[in-house]
Amino acid sequence: MSTKLSVIVPVYNEEENVQELHREIKEVCEREGYIYEIIFIDDGSTDRTAELTSQLDPVVLIQLRKNFGQTAGFDAGIKHAKYPYLVTMDGDRQNDPNDIPNLIKHLETNQLDVVSGWRKNRKDSFFKNFVSRGANFLRKILINDGIHDSGCSLKIYRKECFKGISLYGEMHRFIPAILKIKGFKVGEIVVNHRARTAGVTKYNWRRTIKGFIDMISVWFWNKYAARPLHLLGSIGIVLLILGTLSLSFTILSFFAGQGMSETAWPLLTTFLYLSGIQLFIFGLIADIILKSYFETTDDQSYSIAKIIENKNEDQLVG
Repeated sequence: MSTKLSVIVPVYNEEENVQELHREIKEVCEREGYIYEIIFIDDGSTDRTAELTSQLDPVVLIQLRKNFGQTAGFDAGIKHAKYPYLVTMDGDRQNDPNDIPNLIKHLETNQLDVVSGWRKNRKDSFFKNFVSRGANFLRKILINDGIHDSGCSLKIYRKECFKGISLYGEMHRFIPAILKIKGFKVGEIVVNHRARTAGVTKYNWRRTIKGFIDMISVWFWNKYAARPLHLLGSIGIVLLILGTLSLSFTILSFFAGQGMSETAWPLLTTFLYLSGIQLFIFGLIADIILKSYFETTDDQSYSIAKIIENKNEDQLVG
């Protein structure tokens, strides 16, 4: 049976790359005998990217109304894809379509749900490599998803991975971590990385900051998505205990004849009590919100791999 896959490529002002990238993807898919679709998501380009892409064949072109960002492009493509395997990649031709067969082989051979590319020998500027290494170090500390290069867009997923999942911000960098939290099996292989030969990089410091904030969000989701009260409530209780100790020092100072205006203990006691009560209440509110979220969406705090149902035929008779 032929492998069926959707290749998803967000592009923004890549008029010099879309045609050649499409040719490479098409060549690989036809050489391997895949049943495939190529989905380009034009993320509000201001050049001829959309015009040139619309002339390609075969192609599915999704045009966003403005520049929403790469993660939004991936989300739109994933939601539109129709085949069971989803391959994502950048539109700047630095990812090599010839790695697609290796991704599929590794996924199937090891019975994985996700295979992420590892740009072991990156062809990027010193600044971009430096920031990426720092981000990977922080990600390993906070999330530890077992992936060397989560920022590599070249990945393959089984379509069922995205049931009930929507992407936002710079979350495409942390998809393997999100899916691993839900129990999906994640793997990685070394892929080819090519130097950019046309167009201008869209990487900047704003994306770095957004990525760090999203990393904190994934960390929180990993640790406390089901019960945020465990985090906020625990901190609140610790502050209340410290407030009680501070109150004890305040009382001792008072009986020792020291004026309340001469010491900071009363102020510290008030601060600790108010902070502790607020954090505990915030934890309760967050707990209620998350319960409402899980009850009103398709998302769940767990993921079912399979259901086996054995029926006794004798019980079905009569």
